[in-house]
Amino acid sequence: MSKINYLNNRDLLKEIHKSKTSYCSYTSDEYADFDLILPSVDKINVRSISAARKNRAQRLAHQAWQAALEENPKAKLAEFTVNPKKIDKTDLVFRIMSWEHIPDAPGRKKNPKNPADFKEKVNFPPFQHIKYDKKDKLICVGKSHWVGGLKNGYFSVTAGNITNKLALMFMKLCERYGTRSNWRGYTYNDEMKNQALLHLIQIGLQFDESKSANPFAYYTASITNSFTRILNIEKKHQNIRDDILEMNNKAPSYTRQGRNNDSMSGGGFEE
Repeated sequence: MSKINYLNNRDLLKEIHKSKTSYCSYTSDEYADFDLILPSVDKINVRSISAARKNRAQRLAHQAWQAALEENPKAKLAEFTVNPKKIDKTDLVFRIMSWEHIPDAPGRKKNPKNPADFKEKVNFPPFQHIKYDKKDKLICVGKSHWVGGLKNGYFSVTAGNITNKLALMFMKLCERYGTRSNWRGYTYNDEMKNQALLHLIQIGLQFDESKSANPFAYYTASITNSFTRILNIEKKHQNIRDDILEMNNKAPSYTRQGRNNDSMSGGGFEE
């Protein structure tokens, strides 16, 4: 049987983008898609414009190919190649990572260490979408964590939500991770999966596309931490239960009994 690809980074990134878009406001829906992520407006130059053109050409070609596959399953991606040089500069959209439009929150943290600590708490790194107008001037066409018009709207962290498909992906990740050989034998496996899912819902959109294109690894690391946290808590509770049982001359868990037997056999007892 051929191996089934249950989840991949492309689908995860697509749903992350849709989820983040629900928290954003744009002057036009077409500006929700971006061609390049940059740390600041100052980084928009000849080189970044060229890179944005290439990214947009690849995206347009892939979209056209996907649409063609519905009518012709034998269609090839090479048939829909777009020449980056033919893409006008005014069509490009840059995602600029910026806290500029996020309200200040003085005193939110006792010892602020970075610009984010001086701002309102948000559920993912904020950004703005910038593009060139017909006068070759950079203008803002979108803001994250925003509702209404870009000039007369307001800041909000509750206006959007993650997509149903992304939520199902989180559930599938936790479920399949819990079936691994080093985790599936624990009686509290369900608690591990529930804790991992809860944590994914909390930090799922914090994945920063400007730093990585591998959300699968990011989410897997989060799930691993959640499973390990529950394991350590359960081990601590088990040790406490065993201590109480031994204090009352009762038989502790088999794990503790085995450990006691090992320590006794290694202590030099002779028959």
